[in-house]
Amino acid sequence: MSDVYIMTTIIDRKNSKKYIDLYKKDKLEVMYTTLGEGTARGDILDYLGLEASEKMVIFNFVQQRDWMLTKKDLQRKLQIDAPGEGIAFLVQFLLDRQKLPESEESTLKDTTYELIVAIADQGNLEMVMDAARGAGAYGGTVIHAKGTGMEYAEKYLGVTIAAEKAMIFIVTKKDQKNSIMKAIMEQAGMQTPAKTIVFSLPVTDTAGLRLVDLDEENE
Repeated sequence: MSDVYIMTTIIDRKNSKKYIDLYKKDKLEVMYTTLGEGTARGDILDYLGLEASEKMVIFNFVQQRDWMLTKKDLQRKLQIDAPGEGIAFLVQFLLDRQKLPESEESTLKDTTYELIVAIADQGNLEMVMDAARGAGAYGGTVIHAKGTGMEYAEKYLGVTIAAEKAMIFIVTKKDQKNSIMKAIMEQAGMQTPAKTIVFSLPVTDTAGLRLVDLDEENE
C-alpha cells in the first residue's frame, strides 16, 4: 500500500510565501491553496500568542518520507512550534481501490489528534464555535465555500439549506473529539439556523502543537 497523505498547513497569510518556498525546495507540489479565517476567542489568542488575522490554507499530497523531511524543516527553519506561527498536519489518503490493512487501522485508532470538519450555513460561524469552545476546543479555521444540490436537500429532507457554506477545521485531542462533535450537533445542528453537519478524521502526525502539548503535560 502506498503511504499517501494529505498534508494541510494553516498559517498567517503574510507568512505564506516562505512556506510555499520551503515546500518547493523540498520538492512538494502544492495541490491547492485557499484563504481562511481564524476563529479563536481573544483570550485564547492571547494565551497562544496569536493575532486575529487572515489565514492561508495549503494542501499537499505527500508520502511519509517527504513528511519527515518537511516536518524537520518546518520546526528548524520556520519555527512552526513557536506560539502563533501555525500548524501542519497529516490525514491519510487512500488511492482508488486500495484497502486499509488491519495494521493501518490499528495505527489510526491510536492517533493523538483528530480533525473535526463542521459544515454550516454561512453567517452562523459563532453558533458553531461557541458550541465547540464550550466543549473544550481552542479554536479553528474557517473556509468559505459553496454547496451544490440544495434543492434535493429541501425535497428529501424537508429543510431549506443555504448554498453559501462555512467549512470549519478544528484540530483537537482525540479524547475531546466526541464531546465537541456532540456539542456542535446539539447546539448548532440541523434543527438550528446553522444546519451544521460534522465529521472527523484521524490525524496521523502534526507540527506546530508541541508547546500546547508541553503546557498540558505541566498542568
